[in-house]
Amino acid sequence: MDVAEHIVGVGSVGARAYVVLLFGNGESDPLLLQVKEALAPAAGPYLPPLPSALQREPGKRVVTAQMALQSSPDLLLGWTRIDGRSFYVRQMRNLKGSILLEGLSRKQLYRYVRACGEVLGHAHARTGDAARIAGYCGRSGALDLALARFAENYGAQTVRDHERLVRAISAGRVAALKEGPAPRARRRRAARPVRAPTNRPSGGRLRGRTRPTSR
Repeated sequence: MDVAEHIVGVGSVGARAYVVLLFGNGESDPLLLQVKEALAPAAGPYLPPLPSALQREPGKRVVTAQMALQSSPDLLLGWTRIDGRSFYVRQMRNLKGSILLEGLSRKQLYRYVRACGEVLGHAHARTGDAARIAGYCGRSGALDLALARFAENYGAQTVRDHERLVRAISAGRVAALKEGPAPRARRRRAARPVRAPTNRPSGGRLRGRTRPTSR
C-alpha cells in the first residue's frame, strides 16, 4: 500500500485529498482510491437545514447526495473520519471529458447545452418525485424564462465581480501574481503524401512501403 497527497482543483482549494494505492491478487491487480476531505457547503447557511446526521458528517452528506444523483454509484463509495476531519472515499477514475466550445458552431453549441441540461435534469429528477417536479415546471415557458434570466444575471454579475477584482489589484488592495507571455506555438510542417502500397499477393497481405505522415 502507498499513499500520496493529491492536489485537487480550484473548487476544493484547502481541502485535504489523498490517493491510496492498493493491490489485490498481486501487482497486476492495482486499485486506486481517493480519500478527500468533505467541506461544509458554501450555500448551506442559505438553505433549509439538513438532518443532524448529515450536518455532523459532511462526508456522509456527500456520499448520500452522490448515491441519489447517480444511476450506478461507485461500489466503494463511503465516508470516514481521520484526525477529527470528515472524508469520503471513492475509486480514483479519471473519466472526465471536455469539449472545445470555441470550435462549435451555433447549432452544435445548442445541441451540446441541451444535452448537458437533459443529463443534469434527469439526475436531479432521481432525487424526488418526477411527476411532482414536472407539475411544478408546468407547460408554459415561465420557468424557462426565469432560469434564462437568472443565468444572464449570474453571468453579468461574474463580469462585474471580475472588474472589481482587477481594479482592486491595480490599486494594490489585493496581491496577485501575473502570468508571463504564453509560449509561441510551433509551426507544423505540411504533411507528406502517403504512397499507396503496391503488389497485393494472395492471402490478403500488403507488400510495399508507405511513407508516414509528419503528424
